Amino acid sequence: MSTFIAMNRFRILRGHEAAFVEHWKNRESHLGSVPGFVRFHLLQGPQNEEWTLFASHTEWQSEQHFIDWTHSEAFRLAHANAGKSPREIYAGPPQLELFKAVL
Repeated sequence: MSTFIAMNRFRILRGHEAAFVEHWKNRESHLGSVPGFVRFHLLQGPQNEEWTLFASHTEWQSEQHFIDWTHSEAFRLAHANAGKSPREIYAGPPQLELFKAVL
């Protein structure tokens, strides 16, 4: 098995970073009960005059474990409240990036 990483990049309008982090702190991810889940991080990256970059980072034992998660009841439950995050804090839609570990 090889490690698989899924990242969603979010551009959050300046001044709304704390609200974004708080939303993530309070959400029920349901990841802990999912087979193959390894770890989660919410990362804060660089800023410009308009927005701050964040990335949600999940590590999986394999790509198949990630795929299984996306088709699971746990995934549906975790994303049921996704629309409750205020859209006006985003500088565009999130960007999903998927990676297979090669070393």
